[in-house]
Amino acid sequence: MQTNFFRQIAKLNLTGDLQITLRQGTENSFVLSVLLNNEQCGDDARKTIPPLNLRGTAEDLDNGFFEHISTPLQTASGLMVDMESFMKQVEEAKKKSAMEKEKSDKEKKEKEAKDKKYGEALQKAEELEKEGKYKEAWSALPKGSEFPEYAEKIRKKQDEYEGHFAPSLFSENQPQSTEI
Repeated sequence: MQTNFFRQIAKLNLTGDLQITLRQGTENSFVLSVLLNNEQCGDDARKTIPPLNLRGTAEDLDNGFFEHISTPLQTASGLMVDMESFMKQVEEAKKKSAMEKEKSDKEKKEKEAKDKKYGEALQKAEELEKEGKYKEAWSALPKGSEFPEYAEKIRKKQDEYEGHFAPSLFSENQPQSTEI
């Protein structure tokens, strides 16, 4: 006797383990329980999917078995695959969220450190300015290239300090030389 039972099962293209339990009922009837279990699905909701129970005579089960189980089992299989896919996507989203938060925290710390460095350099320059050490104050100013967001402010301070340097040969306010 040749049967195509397993070929029919293969055509269903189910993901998981198919458990079939056959129990003799009363007077030529059978109770057939079919349960699809997918251990790859990490969502415990898969355990709430009940088995599919069929009752009937041997002839009834032979004639309508695949017609009755195809759609529900394919639906359950697809649901469990979707649940696993969803769980993986949630996990990936958590990782990305943690990565983004870590990246944001790192950028914030770098900016705070950079602002602190700028503030300290500016404070040192202002202290030197109060002491009348304009050249040292000019040198102590932070570099505009390192702090582009403060470049204009740095340039103005440099110009201010340069005004206190020794007079330039090309300055307009130089005393006129006396002729001999």
